Amino acid sequence: MQQRIFIILILILAISGCSRSDRSATTFADYPPLPDDLTRAQVVRVVDGDTIIVRIDRREERVRLIGINAPESVDPRRTVECFGKEAAANARALLDNKTVLLEDDPSQDSRDRFGRLLRYVWLEDGRMVNLEQIWQGYAYEYTYNVPYRYQAIFRAAEADARAAKRGLWSPETCNGQR
Repeated sequence: MQQRIFIILILILAISGCSRSDRSATTFADYPPLPDDLTRAQVVRVVDGDTIIVRIDRREERVRLIGINAPESVDPRRTVECFGKEAAANARALLDNKTVLLEDDPSQDSRDRFGRLLRYVWLEDGRMVNLEQIWQGYAYEYTYNVPYRYQAIFRAAEADARAAKRGLWSPETCNGQR
């Protein structure tokens, strides 16, 4: 079954004229296109798998990635959760010292109750960090209150990660449980 899905994905990419290297390391078929006119920011620090600190026009802002939740790795009120350190390390690998593009979502508040900006975080190569974290198995889809723009895509990415037993969903990491 997985082999059939992989072949279908390759055919879709071939028909669309988009090679795997043009998109990203992700073979996820429903990858959204990079929007135009996004806010540029410089990553200052990765806090954990779903929160970063960026510099926008000389001021630092804490950013919470919309639509995902990663296992806790730094909350002083909680123990480090299974795969929390790995989720944070993957976010660092994607984001350390990078310029990113921030996308807001009109269906969501601009900030959460902790004052963090709520954003989709895009790399300049067209990969969305929120989606990468889910698809690679370092986070799971999370809806807070109301549906968001990429909810269906994020849910499909999580289902793909679960089916492939990547990251959180691997029996060797967290016993296949998040």
